[in-house]
Amino acid sequence: MKRIFQKIVLGFSLLIFNSFFGQDISLLKQFNGRYDFILFGNTLNPDENTFQIFPTIFTSSSAVLNLNPDDVIEKAYLYWAGSGTGDFDIKLNGQTINPERTFSFQRQLSNVNYDYFSAFKDITTQIQSIGSATYILSYLDVTPFLYSHFNIRTNFAGWAIIIIYKNENLSLNQLNVYDGLQAVPNEVNITLNSLNVIDNKEAEIAFLAWEGDVGIAVNETVRINGNPISNPPLNPIDNAFNGTNSFTNSNTLYNMDLDVYPIQNNIKIGDTAAQIQLTSGQDFVMINAIVTKLNSQLPDATISANNISSSCDSRAIAVDYTVSNMNSTSILPTNTPISIYINSVFYKTIFTQTSIPINGSEKSQTTIDVPTSISDPFELKFVVDDDVTGAGIVAEINENNNDFKLNVALLKSPLFNSLQDKEVCNEGLSKGTFDFSDYEAVVKVNATDTVRFYETIENAQNEINPIFNTSNFIVQTTPKTIYTRIDNTHCSSVTTFKLTTTNCPPVVHNYISANNDFRNDTFHVDGLKNVFPNYKISIYNRWGTLVWTGNNTSEEWDGYANKGLRFDTKKLPTGTYFYTIDLNDPDYNEALSGYLFLKQ
Repeated sequence: MKRIFQKIVLGFSLLIFNSFFGQDISLLKQFNGRYDFILFGNTLNPDENTFQIFPTIFTSSSAVLNLNPDDVIEKAYLYWAGSGTGDFDIKLNGQTINPERTFSFQRQLSNVNYDYFSAFKDITTQIQSIGSATYILSYLDVTPFLYSHFNIRTNFAGWAIIIIYKNENLSLNQLNVYDGLQAVPNEVNITLNSLNVIDNKEAEIAFLAWEGDVGIAVNETVRINGNPISNPPLNPIDNAFNGTNSFTNSNTLYNMDLDVYPIQNNIKIGDTAAQIQLTSGQDFVMINAIVTKLNSQLPDATISANNISSSCDSRAIAVDYTVSNMNSTSILPTNTPISIYINSVFYKTIFTQTSIPINGSEKSQTTIDVPTSISDPFELKFVVDDDVTGAGIVAEINENNNDFKLNVALLKSPLFNSLQDKEVCNEGLSKGTFDFSDYEAVVKVNATDTVRFYETIENAQNEINPIFNTSNFIVQTTPKTIYTRIDNTHCSSVTTFKLTTTNCPPVVHNYISANNDFRNDTFHVDGLKNVFPNYKISIYNRWGTLVWTGNNTSEEWDGYANKGLRFDTKKLPTGTYFYTIDLNDPDYNEALSGYLFLKQ
């Protein structure tokens, strides 16, 4: 009793100098269905630290998990804790464990800092593979901090695993797991949110706590909504955290607690939160995790939009949506309303078509004609179990997860610039060679659009046989329409321009070297043959005598006469000759005329 008294005196003498730093308890995970829970683990203290003459602590300990054969492990959360700044490299059954999250707590006593830690790891896969068995946690070493904490008798270490399991023979429950690291003395108030109390029968709350002492019971209480709770004989109403394990009925879980309490008389149907109050006039206790179990038989409606389809330049959109009842303990009834909002303005209400079972869903589609008053893009919101007033008609496990929002942009065909027709000189029989390679850039309004050119509308629509050579495109017969397709990500536009030819002025080559060397052997006029089909050429000698005539059907003049006095011998002498070309074209009223030189 002397050592207990010493610790009590020390606690009171230092109480006025206490200050604390930790992490608030908050919701980690919620489970709805045929679930229950169990906590198991062990301390590393060989004795309660209050009663130790010299500080001693283990680096490993074991505990047994014993589930029924038809219990199916859903989740397993490992917590380990101790004095000091932390050991985060441990092993469980020989497998190395590193934490996903860590918690820290610091006390100041007479300007001396005392650190405590806790760590968390989701070990579901490991526990599922092993199942019911003996578990050994090892390599948890807090000895570097042992002596400093022994001075105030807070030298401790331990570990615990929270098991959430499913069994089809269980009632439908809602389980909430909360964690953080908060401590007393003197008082800690914790709000447990996200509750949904439908039936308080068999309601329970469990605590994972560290560093409680059986011999210190100064104003030590646990209250739920203002009511003190107890679970005697292990947890009397004035000494809740006393090194006990409610799951194994043990009172030798030194300086840690795995305690569960019935709370059905301390929580009311309809509650969505519970207030937990811990008081201690002297005993230093840290709360690491809390588990609540409430009987619950409610659906939980959620909604998501899976796909939106629409036509280009249409304000009608089809939306594929899914109503789910996944995290639930009851069916979601037929005709549950679904309200649709566009830019927060109510549009229409639709309804579920079937009763959606637990963990089930219903897929459907609805069509929305977006009013012209709605600017584009816009926000589309689906709210399941919504009667437009913001309330629902179905009681749910969670009333705050009923909406789904997405931003929608209507599909629009790309804008484009008009293209001018292209005109080149007629190369004969309306043939032309065209360069419209610059039109790809000219036609686009949006630089990211793609452009292709096609010879037929069918090719443009089907995106086949595009024109690749736009800089030297030969057209045998004009006029010809070119179809230009402009594409953005979803839509396309088609515009056209024409390729035409014109009869350009002919170009006369007025030198003839009729020596059959294939160079200037004939009187050639560019842009004449098959361009001006009715032309007539007349050749005169220096005295004005007509020596040759020809037209579109004739061969080019090669220095032989087909008219006049030399017609009998035909071959004309070297010299200067005069020509006239009557084009017989309404755009060219005057004949072309000039001199040419013939060399024989």
